Amino acid sequence: MTTITTRTVEYPADGLTMIGHLALPAGAGPRPAVLLGPEGLGLNDFQRSLADSLAELGYVALAFDIHGGRYFTDPQEMLARALPLLADPDRMREIGHAALDVLRAEPRTDPDRIAAVGYGTGGAIALELGRAGVDLRAIGTINALTTGRPGEAARIRCPVWAGVGSEDLIMAAAQREAFAAEMQAAGVDWRLVVYGGALHAFHHPPVDHDTVPGVGHHPLHARRAWRDIVDLLAECLPVTA
Repeated sequence: MTTITTRTVEYPADGLTMIGHLALPAGAGPRPAVLLGPEGLGLNDFQRSLADSLAELGYVALAFDIHGGRYFTDPQEMLARALPLLADPDRMREIGHAALDVLRAEPRTDPDRIAAVGYGTGGAIALELGRAGVDLRAIGTINALTTGRPGEAARIRCPVWAGVGSEDLIMAAAQREAFAAEMQAAGVDWRLVVYGGALHAFHHPPVDHDTVPGVGHHPLHARRAWRDIVDLLAECLPVTA
């Protein structure tokens, strides 16, 4: 395991002070970078650990915040914050751009080699950055098969990979079909992986608080989905010495 360094970064977005987690790989000089977005509950130690894992692979990684430092343990509080956000592409883009500015300003970041990976709400934000025409090398999402405003997917300039559980009622078959139709109509280089038997947020370890119905951890598919994301990055954003 390589030695990495981490630090907390604060920055304004959506009228809040966001508190992100920046992980830097060993060595010196610019490296490819990954913007990492959390689920609707907010940024927690799990996403921070994923950023650390990406840094161990040689990436500069920023696990960005979406709730001003809050992590919601009450599902209703989370929905009251997240649902209006998901319905407002411009707000999502503002949050994504603010985090992207922080990542680009990091001296270790190669500003021309950035990917966005996100889970749930964080994945929707990653997709909205693509629809806004941001120059990304790849977009990877799990449980985030959101569709955008008509025609804007044509602005996506990179491959898009999406993962979802077959039993995810939040991202159900109709949502999968709408997402696929949008990507195909826009001429995007896209892939959709359906993990058999998995529920919503299958990638996330069990939590000790209430969640919305239909959430459940699937350890095997969680490992597979992480490997798929790492493979996407290796293909589109390889780390070179």
